[in-house]
Amino acid sequence: MTVPPRYRPGQRVRVRNWYPPGHVRTPFYMRGHRGEILRVIGPMPNPEDLAYGRTDRPPVPVYRVRFRHRELWPEDDNPREDTVVADLCEHWLEPEETAS
Repeated sequence: MTVPPRYRPGQRVRVRNWYPPGHVRTPFYMRGHRGEILRVIGPMPNPEDLAYGRTDRPPVPVYRVRFRHRELWPEDDNPREDTVVADLCEHWLEPEETAS
């Protein structure tokens, strides 16, 4: 069973500020920060499950998310408009407007 994607390209999201125990595949420096969905990559096996040999779990939606450099590192006074792009599983994302 494949779960349909919750987000669409152009939608603003926030990476959950979450610190579960165990193996996680979301960079620490992105947690709690806002980005924009660039595209839906598709359903893929959850790498967090695969790390523990759980191959019987359904695939999860994965998104390519773009972050402004200033969003991730606000203390950096570099005037460039650089961005960082990451592929993130849906369970790490929440809508920007409901994020806490």
